[in-house]
Amino acid sequence: MTRKIRVLGSDRPAEVFLALREALGGGGPAVVPRESTESKGAPWPEPGATVAQNVALVIETSGSTGVPKRVALSADALLASAAASAGAMGGQGQWILALPPHYVAGAQVLVRSIAAQTEPLYYGRGHFDPVQFAALAAQLTHDLRFVSLVPVQLARLVDAAEEGATDVMAALRRFDGILVGGQALAGALRERSERLGARILSTYGSSETAGGCVYDGLPIGATTVREVDGGLEIGGPVLAEGYIGDPERTAAAFHEADGLRWYRTGDLGRVTADGRVVVEGRADNVIISGGEKVLLDSVERSVRMLDGFGNAIVLAVDDDEWGQVPVVAVEGAEPARLSPRCGSSLPTGWGAPRLPPGSSR
Repeated sequence: MTRKIRVLGSDRPAEVFLALREALGGGGPAVVPRESTESKGAPWPEPGATVAQNVALVIETSGSTGVPKRVALSADALLASAAASAGAMGGQGQWILALPPHYVAGAQVLVRSIAAQTEPLYYGRGHFDPVQFAALAAQLTHDLRFVSLVPVQLARLVDAAEEGATDVMAALRRFDGILVGGQALAGALRERSERLGARILSTYGSSETAGGCVYDGLPIGATTVREVDGGLEIGGPVLAEGYIGDPERTAAAFHEADGLRWYRTGDLGRVTADGRVVVEGRADNVIISGGEKVLLDSVERSVRMLDGFGNAIVLAVDDDEWGQVPVVAVEGAEPARLSPRCGSSLPTGWGAPRLPPGSSR
């Protein structure tokens, strides 16, 4: 059995919400949210193309190699993730969508809203403005209120609150849970947030796990995490079906062992004796900056095309705001920090921050 596919622009989140509700109910086409309605890479889907009947959502991502991946998520996986999240956060409630729905974190805000039978509020496109966000937060009507952010957005809110914006401080305190994912959450930022009264949960997961499946280091719901040869593998009902049209990549990422199906995350890490997951970094040459994957090899190739940079190398350094940023080093010159947009684009809408004036590119 198969079902049709429906591509929707993520600039129409209310339409994505309704289409997802139909897909999760089994009667509607599988939803493919896109930043642009143009396909990444080779044109897809072709007219008349279908996916397996159980697939409700397809998340497109570049992956660590830059080759497009189309992650097929079943209704069961999405709803299992939503149920696990509700269990970890103390119940179901109303959400603000402040992330693009073509990212799994944004799509899951819509799925959780569908599961809770609540209407999400939409931040909209454009520069992330703490005051605008605070005004939207004041419109939430449910007893339980939630939002999912990337660390850069949280930092903008914390900065504004610390600078005396009382409405922003009230907004931070208004949420029963603020999920923060997409990259590691710096301890200092978390401490600043919690001093203001924010209830923070750092998340770990990916499109292949229907979004965050580890909260504050602990697997949620029926998720299982294990360490194999220094790498992390995840098992449980939240796993994707695989990659559409790419059986080799699917076989490399997903496998069965010990009676369970596992996803090889590509992350280095370990699981402590008390079950806490410790993520130590990517196994490949990729960093997460501002919630986006940045391919250092790609950045280096681009930099080396510039006059005088033929022997440049690009390294990653920690950054309090962006998580990590690429740095270019050339013999005889001082190392220069590159914008996180170099080699990989941050989303320009949906509350994603813009670079400050004077940022190097």
